[in-house]
Order: sequence, then C-alpha cells, then structure tokens
Amino acid sequence: MAKVWSKRFDNSLNPFIEKFNASIDFDRKLILEDLDCSIAHAKMLGKTEVLSSSETFQIINGLEAIKVEFLEGKFIPSLPSEDIHYCIEEKLISLIGETGKKLHTGRSRNDQVGTDIRLWLRKEIDNLDVLITDLQKSFFNLAKSNIYTLIPGYTHMQRAQPLSLAHHLLAYLEMFQRDRERFKQVRSRVNISPLGAAALAGTKIKIDRNFTAAELGFDGIYRNSIDAVSDRDFCIEFVSSSALAMSHLSKISEEIILWVTDEFSFAKLTDKCATGSSLMPQKKNPDVPELIRGKTGRVYGHLQALLTMVKGVPLAYNKDFQEDKEPIFDTAKTLSSCIKAMTILIDEGIEFNIKNLSDSVENDFSNATDLADYLVGKKVPFRTAYNVVGEIVKYCSERKMLFKNLKIEEFKNFHPEFHDDVFVELQPHNVVKSRKSEGGTGFAQVEKEVNIWQKKLSL
Repeated sequence: MAKVWSKRFDNSLNPFIEKFNASIDFDRKLILEDLDCSIAHAKMLGKTEVLSSSETFQIINGLEAIKVEFLEGKFIPSLPSEDIHYCIEEKLISLIGETGKKLHTGRSRNDQVGTDIRLWLRKEIDNLDVLITDLQKSFFNLAKSNIYTLIPGYTHMQRAQPLSLAHHLLAYLEMFQRDRERFKQVRSRVNISPLGAAALAGTKIKIDRNFTAAELGFDGIYRNSIDAVSDRDFCIEFVSSSALAMSHLSKISEEIILWVTDEFSFAKLTDKCATGSSLMPQKKNPDVPELIRGKTGRVYGHLQALLTMVKGVPLAYNKDFQEDKEPIFDTAKTLSSCIKAMTILIDEGIEFNIKNLSDSVENDFSNATDLADYLVGKKVPFRTAYNVVGEIVKYCSERKMLFKNLKIEEFKNFHPEFHDDVFVELQPHNVVKSRKSEGGTGFAQVEKEVNIWQKKLSL
C-alpha cells in the first residue's frame, strides 16, 4: 500500500531510510491499545454524526476482527508498514474497503500514539503495583518470623548497633511502599487523554474529546493541544520512579550478596536461587541478586536517554519522540522481572543462619552506645558518658577483650556510677529490647509495626 503522504512526493524513500524511519519492530507492542483507541475514536465519530451509523458499525466490526486475528496469531504486524497505526489502518481498509479510510478523521498519529502509550503504561503501572505488593508480603512474612532474631546494624559498613532482623527487613517494606505511592502519582498524570489534540492545533472536525476520554477510562483531557502531543513528562516520571525502585532492589541485593559470603555467613542460598561455577565445584553463586544489581544500571541509562531526548526539543511533536517507547518498554520489563525474581528469592531462596547472627552481636562493641546510655540513666551528662565509654573501648581493644569480659571493678575505675546491673543491660537482647522510641528496633515497637503492616497488606 502506498504511503498516505506519498502523493506529496515524487520519489520513494531510500530502502535503508525507510527501515531506519520505521518503528513497527517495537511499537507493535501497542497493537491492542491502538485498536482500543481506534474503536473509541470510531464510536465518538458515530456519536457526533461525523460517520453514519453504518460506517461506524463497519469500522468497529473491522477493528474487532483485527483484534481477534491478532490474538489468534493470524495477523502479525511487520514491515513494510511504517508503524502500528498505519499497519492497522491498512489492514482495516483491506477488510472493509473505502469506509476504512474514514477512521483517521479528526485525529493525527501524534495524538494517537500519545494515547496508545498512556493506555499501555497505565496497565503496566497497575501490574507493577500488584508485583510490588507481593514482594512486600514476602518481606513481611520473613520479618514476622524474625522479630527476635538479632543482626548487626551498620553505618559506614562498620558495626554500629544490634537490631531486630525484622526491623531491618521492615525498612524495605517502607521503601517499596514509597515506590507504590510514586507509581500511583505517576499513574494520575498518565491517565489524561491527548486524543483529539490532532497534530498540534486541534481539529475543525466535530469531535467529543470527553467522550473518548471516558470511553478509554481516562480521568480527563489535556487542556492544551500543543502540550498534549509534546508531553513526555509522564514517560520520564515512570522511568524515574522505576529507577528508584530498582535502587531499592539493588540495595537489598547487595546486602544478600554480602550476607551469603563466608566472611559474613549471616545467610545461605538455597539451590532454587543459586548457580554453580563451571570450574570451581564448591561455589554457590548469588546470580539473582547480582543480575538485579546489574540491571539497575540499565534502567538508570533509560532515564538518562529520555531526559536527553526531551532536552531542547521545540514544540510541538518531533520525530525524536519515537525514541520514547523502547526505554519505557524495556524499563517495565526489567523492573517487573527483577521484582518477580526478588520475590522468589525472599520466599524460597534464602535461609538465615540464626546462630551466626546471634554470635555476631555477642562479639563486638556495638553495645557501646548503650553503655553510654547506661551512665546517662545514672544522671551522667551524655558527652561525659560518651568519652568514658571511648576510654573503655580503647582499654578493651588493647587487651583484645569485650565489655562482657571486664570485672565491675574495672568499670568503676572509669566511672563510679557503674554497678553490677551493667552486665544485664549490655546483653544484646536487652540492648535491642530497650530501643523503645517510636520507629525504633525495640521488640515492642517492631511487633507494633508488624501489626500495622499486616493490616496494610490485608494479611
């Protein structure tokens, strides 16, 4: 079929340029959205009597037939069609004849593709919300069963203070909840219809933009036709939110990679989520978290690509915008697959070594702050207590011993307010239990948070 604009030109495109210009290889992913968009547009043209009822019926039936053929694998969009929009129009004309040429009345590919992307992205965001919720549930279940399991907490990758393992895991539920909220906000801006803005200036054809918006489930319409066809903020917002979600997945991936090393031995990988070495038979490699960590850079790259694409592009639509699709397609695919993989890893791929975790918090100075707080409880000014404990740490380090190895007389040499009860307060379980401030790692606070999350996740 000749190009719709071919009468304007004397010669055909160079074959390489024709292929270079085409987007059918990737925008065919939008076929169902394009068909839904076209059906809604045809219904509107019938409602406003731009098309007769007979013409409307023919076009809608033809589009529905194309949808069935595609779903049955009988219609495969491909070159020489330039894009999915022309491909469907060509197919429709071949099915119903001249009436099919009336479908494009009152719209442009500019507002058409903008509508298709929004319809596709809206579904992807809804799917991501389900996937992230499932991941949260996996973290919740692991946290609920480890409220009283202790793990060293770190700052600057140095032992800091002992924590409830559940408290550590619940931190990720908070991160993922922010991800869900961000995607929800992005969805609200995705769910605005550009259809009817035409190329950039609207149309003199009698159309009803609010009808097509409602028909397609949009919350409203763009109020400015130029902005409608040129806006790609929502694509950038989606990839930006995805990049943050990937950073959270990468963060827990890095921790798992560390936890399962012989050096940490806080956890081990099950056979369901680990691979071996082709050379070293003893190896069990953390491929899942390593892949997630690696794929994070891929999504970061898509964000940079989109930001660069829109920089300095004059109003309104430009062919540059053809480059918006592959980044969001790949971002959605990458993020959803990483969330699924992490969910499986948390559910059945990792087992914590409770004994090693317990031993680790017994053999360091991560209770030093609590030793200072002990003196504060005896009315000693904090800064004085802080300096006293610093001296004790130095004393113990030089002798290769821990606080628990000191005698009470040695404690008193540093400050007279030390008494026998100090040994009880320095026990890791009691250290964690004492963190009673709201949002802290104290067991009572963690149990409270677990109950809150149980209600949030409807478990």
